[in-house]
Amino acid sequence: MSQFPDIREYVALPRVVSLRLSPDGTRLVSVVQSLSPDRSSYGTALWEIPLDAGAEPYRLTRSAKGEAGAEFTAEGELLFVSRRPDETVKDNDENVPALWLLPERGEPRRIASRPGGIGGVQAAGGVVVFAADVLPGDSATEEDRRKARKDAGISAILHEQYPIRYWDHDLGPAQTRLLAGAVRDGLDDAADLTPEPGRALDRASFAVTPDGASVITTWQVFLPNGEMRADLVAIDIATGARRTLATSEGHEFGGPVAVSPDGRHVACTRERLGDRELSTSLDLWVVDLETGEGRALGGELFPTAVAWAPSSDAIYIVADHLGRRPVFRISLDGVVARLTSDDGAYQELCPAPDGSLYALRSAVDSAPRPVRISPDGSVADLPSPTPSLDLPGTLTEVSATAEDGTEIRGWLVVPSEATAENPAPFLLWIHGGPVSSWNDWSWRWNPWLMAKNGYAVLLPDPALSTGYGQSMIDRGWGDWGPVTHADLMAITDECLKRPEIDDQRIAAMGGSFGGYMANWVAGHTDRFKAIVTHASLWNLDQFAGTTDASMYWQREFGAPGSDRYARLSPHNSLDKITTPMLVIHGDKDYRVPIGEGLRLWWDLQRSGVESKFLYFPDENHWVLKPGNAIAWYDTVLAFLSHHVLGTPWTPPESLS
Repeated sequence: MSQFPDIREYVALPRVVSLRLSPDGTRLVSVVQSLSPDRSSYGTALWEIPLDAGAEPYRLTRSAKGEAGAEFTAEGELLFVSRRPDETVKDNDENVPALWLLPERGEPRRIASRPGGIGGVQAAGGVVVFAADVLPGDSATEEDRRKARKDAGISAILHEQYPIRYWDHDLGPAQTRLLAGAVRDGLDDAADLTPEPGRALDRASFAVTPDGASVITTWQVFLPNGEMRADLVAIDIATGARRTLATSEGHEFGGPVAVSPDGRHVACTRERLGDRELSTSLDLWVVDLETGEGRALGGELFPTAVAWAPSSDAIYIVADHLGRRPVFRISLDGVVARLTSDDGAYQELCPAPDGSLYALRSAVDSAPRPVRISPDGSVADLPSPTPSLDLPGTLTEVSATAEDGTEIRGWLVVPSEATAENPAPFLLWIHGGPVSSWNDWSWRWNPWLMAKNGYAVLLPDPALSTGYGQSMIDRGWGDWGPVTHADLMAITDECLKRPEIDDQRIAAMGGSFGGYMANWVAGHTDRFKAIVTHASLWNLDQFAGTTDASMYWQREFGAPGSDRYARLSPHNSLDKITTPMLVIHGDKDYRVPIGEGLRLWWDLQRSGVESKFLYFPDENHWVLKPGNAIAWYDTVLAFLSHHVLGTPWTPPESLS
């Protein structure tokens, strides 16, 4: 077990990000992310994960451009997407992702390329279906049209419908299309299944039926006044004919999409579209492919991964549950059984022919690692490219009672050196979402880095958190600030009673919705010595009209100018803020646009509130580049040290 590293060593740790099992259950492959040699970015590679606990994982691919999107064909060959150059092509200077095939023995070869690059890929029944970005119009002239546009210096995009961007990238002018073919026939001439789809396949989740006859995919439907939803459709691979499998005015259907091994059913998620009175919800939706009949299974579980049992009579899902994310087995007749009983957060489910299940297991106190789950629910570690870490503290489950009697629970990280004689300073860390939960390891928001620097960290699940039934979401729906604030203060008060925690040296921070709540806390209490607010919502009316998905927020808050914007916007409590604040924002953040950070910073400055602004011109919602992540933690720790611990302010060396 390795000692827990400092931030500079931490960003260099390899990270297991996916898991795929071959159809015969004999090979397990993962995409692993690691620091590039110049330490300025991350790269990816495919690794073989041994099924024998005594063996060592080994790297399958190695290129400067990296590899991702690993999927097995029915024959056991490995597909992946990469920008790596093709050595068989002279003067090849392409820099867009192409589709590659790696046989079990032999070298990888490129099997398909498109002028705009290739995205996701799925295979079954001898057929490969992949997504590609294609300019509208004749695909035969696309390469020339792209070059002409580039040579003319044109970057403009004409939009005729909402939305125009997503998280950190612009949408258009290319459209996502699905193409299909057989490896043996060559995929450069793959059939276009979805000519001129518009924006219908943006963020599509799709799967191929076992017989290779159809692809099942989500399909965006655009409605009047900027509204939209997603249906589930089946596309005939031979003809391109499309039929709708699931549609509802009050719901949208999303990924992951999974087809049963016997080809009779498809499973996906169904999200209820919330409004001012009705909260959002998510359930498992199963459709009979022959009759089109659909039904919900699993009750109030929010599934985030879906995989069929080899017998086709049950579905495995993972769902947030009381601060964990267990694996559940749901039979087609509706019986729900929890399979894993530990504190793990599972993802990347890979059912094996022998009845076992492979997955990535992580937790608040454990980075993702591959495991085997036996039919009885017991879990065994597999060899991993990620080292086990000796954590600099302990993890304890805590709870408190809210004003309405609801139990509010969370995780408390306490540094190893904290005692009643040497109590640790306290940091309240509020999760994003808002429909989310603290139940997993986060490479980006890691409490153990704060514990290594001496802080006790509370990770609470207040109103709107998942894993506690629909009523927990209902409690805060349309009432974000007041109810959530009361929950946070209740569980904070409970933790501050502990002798190993200093109840005077306390701070709060959060990102995204957690940043919204950090701003709300700043305007409704002066108990904290410092507040850090990252990618935060400040002026709700301004945010709701400039974010990348305005229609989503309008459903809950109403049309611009409604009473909820005024009542719930943190900026209306500016005159109450006296706590020093560190504002952090990335310019490429389209979910919470930079205008929120700029307006908050100016409002604090013009009001005389002691504040600093950490600005990332080239980062999005999360701050992902290793150097910038180091600067983020350096600055946060320096700010907290100054205001919470009383040390002199010194700008971080990483920013000098």
